[in-house]
Amino acid sequence: MKYLEEYRNADLVHKILDEIHRITTRPWTIMEICGGQTHSILRHGLDQLLPPQITLVHGPGCPVCVTPLELIDKAIAIASRPEVIFCSYGDMLRVPGSEKDLFRVKAEGGDVRVVYSPLDAVKIAQQNPDRMVVFFAIGFETTAPPNAMAVYQAKQMGLENFAVLVSHVTVPPAIVAILESPYNQVQGFLAAGHVCTVMGYWEYEPLAERYHVPIVVTGFEPLDIARGVLKVIRQLEEGRAEVENAYARSVRREGNQAAQRIIREVFEPCDRNWRGIGLIPKSGYRLREPYAFYDAERRFADLHEIVTQESPLCIAGEVLQGHKKPPDCPAFGTTCTPRTPLGAPMVSAEGACAAYYRYGRHHPPSSQNPS
Repeated sequence: MKYLEEYRNADLVHKILDEIHRITTRPWTIMEICGGQTHSILRHGLDQLLPPQITLVHGPGCPVCVTPLELIDKAIAIASRPEVIFCSYGDMLRVPGSEKDLFRVKAEGGDVRVVYSPLDAVKIAQQNPDRMVVFFAIGFETTAPPNAMAVYQAKQMGLENFAVLVSHVTVPPAIVAILESPYNQVQGFLAAGHVCTVMGYWEYEPLAERYHVPIVVTGFEPLDIARGVLKVIRQLEEGRAEVENAYARSVRREGNQAAQRIIREVFEPCDRNWRGIGLIPKSGYRLREPYAFYDAERRFADLHEIVTQESPLCIAGEVLQGHKKPPDCPAFGTTCTPRTPLGAPMVSAEGACAAYYRYGRHHPPSSQNPS
């Protein structure tokens, strides 16, 4: 526990917070990309300990939250078929589709199974040659390598009863979409440490230069986040815009080269819809043609008939882009709760709405700031 506890040392965190207070002279808005960072910030109250001039807004780095409603409905349609064993990570089961979620499918008799690795789904396919096994392959670059490896191994083994429903998204195009929005107020970013562990941070360097925005790779513990905020504020106050690594114990500039190779082998970039946000060009992965046999959307050709409609009450898209915070939503904590969610951010383990609900932040952000 030593190496975990030292990154939660309150004295060290407060020293960094004192330095942030000392150097902050103007209002600044910083976005943390990752939903795991959002939960850590709210759990430890870091946003309330920062100078009132600093506003933290929450980005689209929750893979469950940005998986489009259309893909959720396709997953539900596939999982409802009697010949299918549908495998998924657990936090996808409660994400609402147009009419129900995967838990409801399971309750109605569908063979929906929670797995902890896509390779578990490959094993299930080996053990059930008379059933079609479909794995819901979602996530950012962090989960792309194991998902790619599952497809690669299935092809090597000649498995014909395995497929993946792919909903992979990538961070750099999302940052571009945020920065190019006419409503953007973000002036600096805390980049997600686990994504950069896989991909490195070389892709962020042209973005920092082109948009003149600081990007600091940051971990998930209070000390990590405080250090990340301090580095961003220093750059903003000094008029600099660079990529810095505040998570050196895990991240290198070049990233994990072996993981990147398996991603490039199996996947290729594609345009991708983000739930609540819309189409972001070249922001996702799809299977390359040599692996297209394992694409569930091709294997179940009637899925293209699915048409979806988002709840008009849910402002998840504005929350995911940093335009609003969860308590700004009139449905937050009333119509929309973890038991009766209108959108994915209320049910995901990394969702901003779930974090605000869990840690009792039921009031508009303006009333949270200390005077």
